Amino acid sequence: MPWCFRTSTPTWPRTSSCSWEMTYNTNAQVPDSAGTATAYLCGVKANEGTVGVSAATERGRCNTTQGNEVTSILRWARDAGKSVGIVTTTRVNHATPSAAYAHSADRDWYSDNEMPPEALRQGCKDIAYQLMHNIKDITVIMGGGRKYMYPKNKTDVEYQVDEKARGTRLDGLDLVDIWKSLKPKYKHARYIWNRTDLLTLDPSTVDYLLGLFEPGDMQYELNRNNMTDPSLSEMVEVAIRVLKKNPKGFFLLVEGGRIDHGHHEGKAKQALHEAVEMDRAIGRAGDLTSLEDTLTVVTADHSHVFTFGGYTPRGNSIFGLAPMVSDTDKKPFTAILYGNGPGYKVVGGERENVSMVDYAHNNYQAQSAVPLRHETHGGEDVAVFAKGPMAHLLHGVHEQNYIPHVMAYASCIGANLDHCTWASAAGSPAPGPLLLLLALLLFISLV
Repeated sequence: MPWCFRTSTPTWPRTSSCSWEMTYNTNAQVPDSAGTATAYLCGVKANEGTVGVSAATERGRCNTTQGNEVTSILRWARDAGKSVGIVTTTRVNHATPSAAYAHSADRDWYSDNEMPPEALRQGCKDIAYQLMHNIKDITVIMGGGRKYMYPKNKTDVEYQVDEKARGTRLDGLDLVDIWKSLKPKYKHARYIWNRTDLLTLDPSTVDYLLGLFEPGDMQYELNRNNMTDPSLSEMVEVAIRVLKKNPKGFFLLVEGGRIDHGHHEGKAKQALHEAVEMDRAIGRAGDLTSLEDTLTVVTADHSHVFTFGGYTPRGNSIFGLAPMVSDTDKKPFTAILYGNGPGYKVVGGERENVSMVDYAHNNYQAQSAVPLRHETHGGEDVAVFAKGPMAHLLHGVHEQNYIPHVMAYASCIGANLDHCTWASAAGSPAPGPLLLLLALLLFISLV
């Protein structure tokens, strides 16, 4: 059994099971978030930069998509009659959520505005379009990404003078109106764009919910406007209250996606405060579900070249200095460092003296060994925490694409149902909610 350990006491499942997953893409030792999302949602390894397709699809080549599409556990759950939802702090058509519903040769095809003319001529559809059309009855969708839903240059409802917030679509479609039109007339479909509307919403009266709270990705938790933008934990609570009305159970994908963005920018304080909010969301989800009928899986899609060291004493701020100076250049250094990224600084031909800058600032970029505009992912295995029915199957070391098969097996959805027939005949209780939480967080409710 792998050693899964913590240095504090977060909510991340007070776990009945712990394992490790191997995150590489089929063509990359160090993965990207599109290929990994395809693995843990669709059950197959894929090439970097592609979503919802097998490794036969090459990134950026539309004509390699057809016939190589793969479906996700979200679709398997929906086909089994469960309610399904997606909650993310990124745009809803970003790499992780898009693998749940889209099939795209390129993760960056957010709207048709970002697609090459050749791909459009060959009939490929952008990811925002696929969100509204591929699985028309996703119960809950919440995150950012408003601008990709509206015609080019349409003024944003919140940032009316910001040109970068305007609509991007070249086809002139209003995908929010299309989303509403595709719902049954006797169902209540609600679109919201601010925190007030979310917190005053009555889940018992809503059948479908679309919440788009920013034109692009949502704001970092430390920067969040408490009047207009909900927190991840607030979105998760409303999502579960809407989804759990279904007696057949639900599947919910929750992504704390801006943890990743903070690291890419070298802003460790932003990334770690995002992780704290993710922990709050996991705790709230646990309060609203039952260990008896809900399998909860918490993991990451990949790591980062992020380190914490320097022999700091207990009680030292994690954002503070190590207790010694370098024995080489005689300068202080912070406990948090990156292997590469934008924090590489040279002043007067030497490493910057961090005691001369505000290293506790929210946007301080921790020093890195190699200069890059954006810090990279790491290639090591990442931990998987699980609790609930069949959590014991997440034990040891596995390929990343093993995860959705465990969740499907636990909830009797997807292709392998033989054990469900046997269990039913033996009088075992019917399986039902699934929660997949990615820090990332995945939930599945088994009833």
